[in-house]
Amino acid sequence: MIRPLIAILLTILLSSCANSQNRDKTRLVGGGEGCEAIFEYGDKELTAVDTLPDFNDQGSKIKVTGTIYQNDGKTPAEDVILYIYHTDQKGIYATKGDETGWAKQHGYIRGWIKTDSDGQYTFYTLKPGAYPNRSAPAHMHLTILEPNGKYYWLGSYHFEGDSLLTDKEIDPDSPRGGNSGVLTLRKEGNLLIGTRNVVLGKNIPNYE
Repeated sequence: MIRPLIAILLTILLSSCANSQNRDKTRLVGGGEGCEAIFEYGDKELTAVDTLPDFNDQGSKIKVTGTIYQNDGKTPAEDVILYIYHTDQKGIYATKGDETGWAKQHGYIRGWIKTDSDGQYTFYTLKPGAYPNRSAPAHMHLTILEPNGKYYWLGSYHFEGDSLLTDKEIDPDSPRGGNSGVLTLRKEGNLLIGTRNVVLGKNIPNYE
């Protein structure tokens, strides 16, 4: 009994050391507060496909997919981590009361995924609502962590046809990641599906 316990503790210790070493190599580029939340996935094994909390509740179910490309805009980028968080259907960053770290502000509807060898990612969630005061269109926040340690925020995912969208969201100047992030949702069965591709470092200040 003691030996298995020692093995488990050793594994946890080595994992913590590895995470610490990886964190030492990271560098925030392009500014932004809260990007550090991308490191809060702990010991979870990240995959290219994941489902955010509450997906099985009633509401508009969405699937978001896409490809992350290297800075050349052509080569698929493997092992890029994406951090997504958004409001609930009432437009609130919902909490359960036991949140720690950035979850206190971002809420519990959040997730992390890692691109596969083809640079592809997919996540499932419920379509968020606009803020109660309707000061902004419905959106989902996105942060990127590259294997080289650079991390930065990208423009939010928005939804085509939202009456609260402005020109700033629809056609931004120099969009981070290479596109506006406005999703055109198409219906397939009980899912609304949108696609967003990203070019690493595109229009990110101080990226080099």
